[in-house]
Order: sequence, then structure tokens, then C-alpha cells
Amino acid sequence: MNGRLLERVAVVTGSDSGIGQAIAVAFAAAGASVVVNYLKDENGAQVTRRAVERTGARALVVQADVGEPQSVEALFRACEAHFGRATILVNNAALGDVGVRIADMSFEQWDKTLRTNLSGPFLCSRRFVRALGGTGTRAKIINITSVHEDIPAVGIAAYCAAKGGLRNLTRCLALELATLKINVNNLAPGTVLTPMNQHLLDNRRALAEHERTIPWKRAGRPQDIAQAAVFLASDAADYITGTTLFVDGGMLLNVGNGVAN
Repeated sequence: MNGRLLERVAVVTGSDSGIGQAIAVAFAAAGASVVVNYLKDENGAQVTRRAVERTGARALVVQADVGEPQSVEALFRACEAHFGRATILVNNAALGDVGVRIADMSFEQWDKTLRTNLSGPFLCSRRFVRALGGTGTRAKIINITSVHEDIPAVGIAAYCAAKGGLRNLTRCLALELATLKINVNNLAPGTVLTPMNQHLLDNRRALAEHERTIPWKRAGRPQDIAQAAVFLASDAADYITGTTLFVDGGMLLNVGNGVAN
């Protein structure tokens, strides 16, 4: 352990795979106790738990749907029973869109994405802050957004809307919580090789073509995002709040200059 997060308790939603899993393990390596949350993939959550414990840190696996208030309450109660109040929250759990244009999208598809990707961070952040109350405990909220908090795209309207909404939810929270010294920031990945981008993992030619549009000339890895999350969760980021840290290999710059993503 490098000790940057010693004695911290972190809840990482959607940490059964991908970016969430990498963040959970990186937090553990930095000294934090970690609540590993999953919706359906218990096996993946147990893989994360074992990786956390191999660092010497403590882990707790909790099933919860972040879009359901009662489920969120149960998640935080389990954390508090085992580790005490959480001092770091990573709102990572998210759904990708199904490639459906707005005119063809059902309300159920729209609502499912918004409920997980935007209402989930609201519910978890609300419960996290209520538990801290006026204790004066320094704490951090990290919302995992995306370059799509800025970049619109065809076929992923609900995802883009949720990530754009999360950007402003972060700003509102940062304003409301500044007097409590609770930092709230976004961490915005570009293209990262996780199950959400399985189509790129399965098609090396498509991946190579996509990587040519990224200035860094490679897609991101979950560990790239995880190390940035450790920084935002640490004391080194105490004067940073209400902002977005893009971890995208320069992808946003190319899109802004008219290069297709």
C-alpha cells in the first residue's frame, strides 16, 4: 500500500468489472477499505473482492441497484455496519445505450439509462452526504462521466443526456458541499477497453481505425482512469472541486477540431 488513502472507506458502484473494478483495486492499494457494488455479476464482484484483499485491504461485496432508493439505502447501511461511514464515493455504475435513434427509442429504454446513469449518482450522493451530516469529516465524491458529457453522438442520446446532466449535478453538489469541505468532481474517460466497448475488443481492425483518431494513438485502459481516481480521492486534490478531469488521450481535442471519433 502506498498509503494515500489510509483509513478511508470507499463505496465504488458498478465495481464488478471494467473501470469500477480497476478503481476499487487501486483504492485498496492506496490503503482504503472498499465496498464492491454490483447489480447482476456477483462472480465479477468476487473477483474484485479477491483483488482488493490481495493488496492487504478490506473488502465488502454488496448487491444493489443504484437507481432504486431502498437498494441504495441498503448499500450504505451495509457499508456502515462493516466499515463505518463512507468517506469516498465513486458513482461509476452506468449503462451504455443500445444504438437506437431518438425517434425509435422507447420510453423504457430512455428511462432505464437515465435512472442508472443520472438518478443513481443523485441517490448515492444524497445518502452519502446525509450520513456525513455536520461531522466535519473530509470526504470526496467522484462521478464517472465521459467525454460524452460534452460530445453528442448519434444513437446514444440517453447516455449523452445522462452524462451531460451528471456534469451539472456535480457542479451543483460542489457548490452546496463546499462549506462542508466535501470535494465533488467528474472523471471523464474517453474510449476505454472495457466490456462497454466490447465491439472494439472483438474487432481489432475497428479498434485500430478508432485509435488513429486519438492523439495518444491508443485507447484507454481501466488503470488509466483508476490512477486519476486515486488522485482525486487523495489529499492532493483538496482544492479541486466542481470540475471535470478528462482522461482521454486527447480525444476531446481531436473531436473539437473536426476529427471523427
